[in-house]
Amino acid sequence: MPVLQSETAKIRQFLKSRLQTDVTSFRGYESEWQNIRDLLFRTAEHGESNSALLLGTRGSGKTTLITSVLADLLPEANFYRNTVIVYLNGLLHTDDRLALKSATAQMNLENAVDGKVFGSFAENLAFLLECLKAGDKKKSKSVVFILEEFDLFCSHHNQTLLYNLFDVAQSAQAPICVLGITARLDVIELLEKRVKSRFSHRQIFLLPKENDFEGRVELFKILLKLPTDKEMKEFNKTFKPIPEDALQNQELPLLRRVFDPRSFSFSTKTISQWNKHIDALASNPKVISVLQNMYDYEVIEATFKTFLFELVCQLHDDNPLLTVEEVQAQGQQFEGDDKIHILCGLSVLELCLVIAMKHHSEIYDRDPFNFEMILTRYNKFANASTTMQGIERSVVLKAYEHVKNLELIAPISNASTSKVQKEYQLHRLLLTYGQIGQAVVKSQNLPTEVCQWAQSSLI
Repeated sequence: MPVLQSETAKIRQFLKSRLQTDVTSFRGYESEWQNIRDLLFRTAEHGESNSALLLGTRGSGKTTLITSVLADLLPEANFYRNTVIVYLNGLLHTDDRLALKSATAQMNLENAVDGKVFGSFAENLAFLLECLKAGDKKKSKSVVFILEEFDLFCSHHNQTLLYNLFDVAQSAQAPICVLGITARLDVIELLEKRVKSRFSHRQIFLLPKENDFEGRVELFKILLKLPTDKEMKEFNKTFKPIPEDALQNQELPLLRRVFDPRSFSFSTKTISQWNKHIDALASNPKVISVLQNMYDYEVIEATFKTFLFELVCQLHDDNPLLTVEEVQAQGQQFEGDDKIHILCGLSVLELCLVIAMKHHSEIYDRDPFNFEMILTRYNKFANASTTMQGIERSVVLKAYEHVKNLELIAPISNASTSKVQKEYQLHRLLLTYGQIGQAVVKSQNLPTEVCQWAQSSLI
């Protein structure tokens, strides 16, 4: 296809930009999205004080939801003129002092000079609280605190910042909204009693949908198709640009790079050819099988986007179209087990020790073992074998230690075993029997006797 071949680089750039930087398109969870939007809107418009937690597994779209809500609200003049957004991240602001300095700088308070905050923690906290409490519910600007990695703020000394923010929100002295984002579903239990009593206990869950494979196939087409002229016209009608004044906060990274499909243009013929190709790819039984296997492994959209990104990176002038074989190869790489790859790289002796550990675990219901137990079991096999005889004890011990260093087995450590000789220290197996079986099948140049021992009755 000469038309596609000439525009391959542009198609690849467009798809990579969409998969990486499209942080405002949020699919699904309509009620949760509306809930967060109403929360922020009421804080800005009516001066209400609220606090809430957004909970969900990593990659479920918590930050994307917040970004999408902000992208919807910030174009409205009433919202961005009446609201100050303070973004704090538990990974960056590792204690209350750093968090307080960042919050003061983002709020442009009087004790912040050129973005730098002077004074002690106690003085800054007192000043911040005084500013918040001195505000009037009808005249003051609303302040929205977005706390990313909220569970890390719970580990700060005395939870001073959380206590004071929730206290101001509960007393409704100034319009303030505290929004926590975390992947820990038990985060409420991390709060101190005095902090917990001031929290509204409003929790919004983003739980991944596990029975929506048709939606996953549709997402495959949405993310890989090029926008048609009709879709671009609809986008121009609904698109609301965010004013420059609303993005002055340099510490708010959420809307720093927003994907704009209007910066790319394709010929009608290219769009038609590419979209037909993606439709054909999405209806191919082999591709559907790969997508189904991936969906069984992982339902998170962020992981799926990474898979598609690696797929799109394979496009080039000599390969202007995505092929079924590439999708299958990428799917196998996605489903690959790192432990099996490690096992396939072991020597025959080391793999024999792992098989001996497997047999020991099967007999004794995964009870711990030490080197002497495994050596005895291995020697029974080696004496009956023609290929594994004559290996010295020191060599076997070295192989056992290498298996331990690869973290395929883990020591059971306690006070009583700390002074035990290394040959008698107890370990437990960190592999499943299925992983060991697959590794034996995939390992090349493995003696037939070893393969049979791995699959046979116990020795």
